[in-house]
Amino acid sequence: MSASPVITVDGPSGVGKGTIAHRLSDHLGWHLLDSGALYRVTGQACVIEGVAWDDAEAVTEVARNLDVRFTGSADGEVLVAYKGEDVSDAIRTEEGGRGASTVAAIPSVRTALLARQRQMRQPPGLVADGRDMGTVVFSDAPLKFFLTASAGERARRRHKQLIAKGESVSLPRLLRDIQERDERDSTRDVAPLVPAEDAIIIDTSSLSIEEVFEQVMAAVKERGLEGMG
Repeated sequence: MSASPVITVDGPSGVGKGTIAHRLSDHLGWHLLDSGALYRVTGQACVIEGVAWDDAEAVTEVARNLDVRFTGSADGEVLVAYKGEDVSDAIRTEEGGRGASTVAAIPSVRTALLARQRQMRQPPGLVADGRDMGTVVFSDAPLKFFLTASAGERARRRHKQLIAKGESVSLPRLLRDIQERDERDSTRDVAPLVPAEDAIIIDTSSLSIEEVFEQVMAAVKERGLEGMG
């Protein structure tokens, strides 16, 4: 494995970790890994290929041969393509999230995607956004963050995003889905969603993205990681 530094940003959905990871990678000039997108793409690929999410063997085969490509857009979004087809919007729906969570619970799928994630650890460094980046994938990372927020606040944030996209969805249903996913993700046997022992935990419930980024950058500077790129 490369000795390139890694900063991990873990946490459940709706805490702002994707935005923070993207801003951090831009600021440092490092590579970005959206690990959640890998599982979402795997779930979406299964839909495209007609594979059931609970067919462990078939899903693992899809993961092993996943033809995925990440590119940055002008507005800062990460565009994701499967077999050359843009699936960025499809994988970011609530259904896409359920697919990702389901296939991520299959041990052999996690094994298949693990090597691909670690291959992205290249100079000058990597910012890895996910749920087990600091506990499993890059357990030796010199700096780890775990972002959290109340389920109610995360549901409100997601509801606002979906409404802005023109999607109609009830806030109570979103809250229920988030609570159920939290329970499933935090209690599963394989890589449960928990902070690494050495992670810096930030509750973003009442913080703006700017305030969270300031806290993150303070820690980055304290560890001497800024300017390494």
